[in-house]
Amino acid sequence: MTAATHHNIPDLFALSEIHGPVLRPGDDGYADEVTGFNLSAQHTPEVVVGATGADDIVRALRWASATDTPVAVQATGHGANFPIPYGLLITTTRMTEVRVDPDRRTATVGAGAKWSHVLNASAPHGLAALCGTSTDAGVVGYTLGGGLPVLGRTYGYAADLVRCLQVATPDGTLSECDPDHAPELFWALRGGKGNVGVVTSLTFELLPVSTLLGGGIYCPGEHAEALLTAWADWTREVPDEMCTAFSLLRLPPLPEIPEPLRGGFWARVAVACTGDLRAGAELLSPIRSAAPVTVDTVQEMPYAAMDRIYTEPQDPLPARESCALLRDLTPDAIRTFLSQVGPEVPDCPLLLVEIRHMGGALARPARLADAICSRDADYFLEAVGVLASPPAAEAIERATAALYTAMSPYGTGRTMVNIHGTPGDDTDRARAWTPEVYSRLRQAKSTYDPGNLLRFGHTISPSGV
Repeated sequence: MTAATHHNIPDLFALSEIHGPVLRPGDDGYADEVTGFNLSAQHTPEVVVGATGADDIVRALRWASATDTPVAVQATGHGANFPIPYGLLITTTRMTEVRVDPDRRTATVGAGAKWSHVLNASAPHGLAALCGTSTDAGVVGYTLGGGLPVLGRTYGYAADLVRCLQVATPDGTLSECDPDHAPELFWALRGGKGNVGVVTSLTFELLPVSTLLGGGIYCPGEHAEALLTAWADWTREVPDEMCTAFSLLRLPPLPEIPEPLRGGFWARVAVACTGDLRAGAELLSPIRSAAPVTVDTVQEMPYAAMDRIYTEPQDPLPARESCALLRDLTPDAIRTFLSQVGPEVPDCPLLLVEIRHMGGALARPARLADAICSRDADYFLEAVGVLASPPAAEAIERATAALYTAMSPYGTGRTMVNIHGTPGDDTDRARAWTPEVYSRLRQAKSTYDPGNLLRFGHTISPSGV
């Protein structure tokens, strides 16, 4: 569907058998249906289908395929950094079912389930799922992008634990895929994002984790260099059970942010540690002694309470997030990083700049090969800004670009697809994968979505296009 014809949406009679709402612009409920957590992208699709189950998704895709209408999918909208300006948007917020099998240690979840739903269902069995820094995020979109968990160094990527998926391909075929059934589709969906189909449910392994050592160690921002230098040295020696990140936080003076952090500039080490929790606490001594500590929230906690570790915003906001993968944190890399976003840059517009420690299980090959291409990174760099106004948005774009340009000599040249940021042209999108994996994903795209109906967000083109 071209820009010249995308307003000529055909009659919607074929969608009349869908159980969920089918809405057009101006209909009651349309605005709420298309709005996700990240408010930076304003979606204006010509049709939105609020799917209640796999059958609704299949019917919507068959209609889209028959009418050559491009398709996007949204669950929670945490990754909504690219507007959907036309076509069909399928929302899955009604598909939140979670089934836990404690004997097999698995969870099967619907397309719209959040990690909080999974944790609430698995915690009574002493089991845990490999979620990220916010349990408000959707399971499926996070996992299709690989899924970088809080406990990643210990257990690997979320996609590594996927056992099978139910997926509707753009022609409206619903099928199960696993290592023995449609193995190429199974491979492409784990780390290749939503390029080849719409996942209606997935089943993944759970872990025997009920508690962990978690929280944050906060120092005044002017001590960022001392804390970062100590942390970088320390990360080269810690065991895989210790999962941490260094952050610079410029917090707004909002009442929901507790004192004394409210309105301040902070250097933080976020901590998540399993195994022997007493030994883990002792391991933190070099971090606690590196700089004056103002707030220390590290303590034993239920795994289901892990939102306390990174304390991410709980309310929707317009955010710009992006990332880069780093090979190492040399003294020169640390100086370069601080020259861009450290205490000597008081007008830095970024809410958060974070360096996550990688390695451990994140560096090891998956039991079943997938499309994840970040296993060679030692650190993960992320920048987040809140787009409160057009001038703020411009300043955030400039600061982000300058940071990644300055840090490029220390990087792998790649990103992670979930936090890539607003995707640019094909060359930019390809940075989430190695050339070999990108080529294979394009072949899979040619097989399962040759018409490129799934073209919004961080998608790729079929081979030959």
